[in-house]
Amino acid sequence: MKPDDDMNIILVGKRHGKSRVLSINSTLAAGLLFLVLSLLVAAGWAGYQMAVQQVEAREPTNSELVAEWKQKLADQKAELASIEENVQQQVDALTLRLGEIQGRLLRLDALGQRFVESGLVASDEFNFDQPAAVGGPEDALSGDSFSAPELTRMIEEMEWRIEDREQQLRLLDQLASSKRLEDELYLEGRPITWGWLSSKYGYRSDPFTGKRTWHAGVDLAGKDGSDIISVAGGVVTYAGERYGYGNLVEVDHGDGLITRYAHCKTIKVKVGDVVQKGQVVALMGSTGRSTGPHVHFEVIRNGKSENPETYIKRASR
Repeated sequence: MKPDDDMNIILVGKRHGKSRVLSINSTLAAGLLFLVLSLLVAAGWAGYQMAVQQVEAREPTNSELVAEWKQKLADQKAELASIEENVQQQVDALTLRLGEIQGRLLRLDALGQRFVESGLVASDEFNFDQPAAVGGPEDALSGDSFSAPELTRMIEEMEWRIEDREQQLRLLDQLASSKRLEDELYLEGRPITWGWLSSKYGYRSDPFTGKRTWHAGVDLAGKDGSDIISVAGGVVTYAGERYGYGNLVEVDHGDGLITRYAHCKTIKVKVGDVVQKGQVVALMGSTGRSTGPHVHFEVIRNGKSENPETYIKRASR
């Protein structure tokens, strides 16, 4: 077909079989063909863009993935920090409770040591300076670590047992203290470490006049300067010179009981001192109305003298 040639298009109608003829030149036909191709290309590009947009809507980009993972990491770090803080608080609480338990155990050790020193328990059987001896064969299975709830339960059980033991030991300590106090205040024994009975309690011939006179105590002779000891615990109520007695020490043991130690060479205590049984209160001498080194020993209960030999003989029972 030449460029200037016309192209005829025959249109046939449905009714009556009539036909019409359209004459189109070549230029117009080329334009129509280009238009159709352009529409097809445009439609294809539009479909491609729509497909790309749908894919992008379904799948995030690399930057969005990175941002999403960063957010997840930040959330995990925050959760981990919260867990660490909670664990640290639990550790601090357990540490505080362990400190309290250690303090209570120290008090129990002190009470136990007092029992050892008092002789209530054998020191070779209970040594409170060393940890308790434990042992046993090694388990073939590997050991598991305790969990925090298990440790808390074990600590609570230990606290309960310690509290129970503390109450029992306090009661024992009170009984032991009471027993020691009774022993301390129990008047017995001689007021000297060495010597002999030189004059008994009661009526006797006075060493200076030879007349029958009342002797309100006993005389225990010994070496000049030897120890004079208290026969029971008490408080010194007199320490000085008194007519006839020379240098005198008087000790009040409570419950109306008083002891006197006379003719002392040197007094080792003063009024108000608390003395223990067996403590040296003076040195033997011959001051006052005396014929030689000895101690005049008296026992007075509720203002009346008693025979000191009764209390001296207690120690031999």
